[in-house]
Amino acid sequence: IKKDLKKKKQRAQTNILNLFFLQSSAGGGGSALQVHAVRFSPGQELLGSLQAFVEERRLRAPFIITCVGSVTKATLRLANATATNTNEVIHLSGRFEIVSLVGTLNPDAHLHICLSDATGRTVGGHVLGDLEVFTTAEVVVGEAVDLRFTREMDEDTGFPELVVQVEKSA
Repeated sequence: IKKDLKKKKQRAQTNILNLFFLQSSAGGGGSALQVHAVRFSPGQELLGSLQAFVEERRLRAPFIITCVGSVTKATLRLANATATNTNEVIHLSGRFEIVSLVGTLNPDAHLHICLSDATGRTVGGHVLGDLEVFTTAEVVVGEAVDLRFTREMDEDTGFPELVVQVEKSA
């Protein structure tokens, strides 16, 4: 009985995976995924380096899958900023571990980062730039190859918001 249950569970998991791949390849709301990995060295500015990486490879719908590393500086916009009050900005200096980096990397990149200091305290926000790599930044970038990411001003939020367009690759 245990073997039968194990086989049924494996078949169910396989069916879920097959359904995912069918949706992705048949245009059922998904897109094929291409994965790129890159390492940035001490002193490099992370946001600008990521944007250059995306531009060099002509990625149309890039996003961060994961990132580990450290920085010595960061400029972040905090969560309480609004379209009319965008000056809720902090400038960090010191040694910080990158706990999380998420977001999209189209030309008007929208990234959020969480950093931890030497005591383990964390701070996070919208990346404005000035992310100077301390030891390393190892980044895995994904691209939804059948999509294009752009940004358009949203009257409701007052910020340029993500627009996703279906665009079959040539």
